[in-house]
This record gives sequence, C-alpha cells and structure tokens, in this order.
Amino acid sequence: MKFEGRVFKYSDNIDTDVIIPGRYLNSSDPEVLAAHCMEGLDSKFSSKVEKGDVIVAGSNFGSGSSREHAPLSIKASGVSCVIAKSFARIFYRNSINIGLPVFICPSGVENINTGDIVEVDIESGYIKNKNNNKAFQAEKFPLFIQEIIKAGGLIAYTKKHYC
Repeated sequence: MKFEGRVFKYSDNIDTDVIIPGRYLNSSDPEVLAAHCMEGLDSKFSSKVEKGDVIVAGSNFGSGSSREHAPLSIKASGVSCVIAKSFARIFYRNSINIGLPVFICPSGVENINTGDIVEVDIESGYIKNKNNNKAFQAEKFPLFIQEIIKAGGLIAYTKKHYC
C-alpha cells in the first residue's frame, strides 16, 4: 500500500488542541472534525488539504489530551499519513486504532518541506521526497499493525477477523 501526496509541514509539540480545537469536541462526525482540522495552527488547512496529502512534523506530535478526535480529524480531512520525529504515545496508538498511518522518521522530517511531494510505502516504511530525490527509512510497522491500518482501523479489523 503506497501513498503519494503534498506535504504540510509543522514544528515540534503540535498538541491535540491545535489539531482540533476543543470547541468542536461536541461532535464525533468525521466531516465536521475535518472541516476544523489544524484550525488552531493553520486556519486555511481544511480548504487547502487534498486527499492523499501528508503532514510532516517535528517531535512530540499529538501531545496533550488523549482524545481520538485529533487523529480522526486528520484522517477525515484526507491526509494519508503523518510523518514526525516522534509522537505522543496515546496519539500514536489512537492513530493506529482508527487506521491513520503514523511514521517515525527524524531524517525524513529534516529533509522534507512544505509543498514537497512524498511517496510513502506503508509496508516497508520507505519514504521518498520526489522534489529532492532523497529517500528515508521510517520505523517499519509490525505485520499486525499493518493489517489494522489496511483494514481501516481496529474496529474494522476486529469485525473482519472475529465476527
């Protein structure tokens, strides 16, 4: 499974309140959340993002509260994956649980900029910046995590395998 998309790059310590501001947490509708994704940092994000685009960020992406709304808003906005130097643990697992691939790749973050086009292979963790032709190896997901992501999240995976 491969993704290709345009990059939106952000800095370190992007917390869940910036990803989806608290005033929108009264909804769990993915379309409503997508309309306000990254609003706390980039008020035009939802009008600029296109299906397949990629978020790249520094360290500690998704810190703050444990709400699932944050990765859900990112996935619903059309973002295919997030690449960061590191993730807050609960955000990382919430992302996997909803089927949003999140890649840890510090060297990639250093060599990818806003507007670049990247290609990401979910199975191998291979990331290629098509603008500068540099390639990077993210931490590869174990097979069971790959299967959860391919299924669309933990609930879909569980229904497929156990119901």
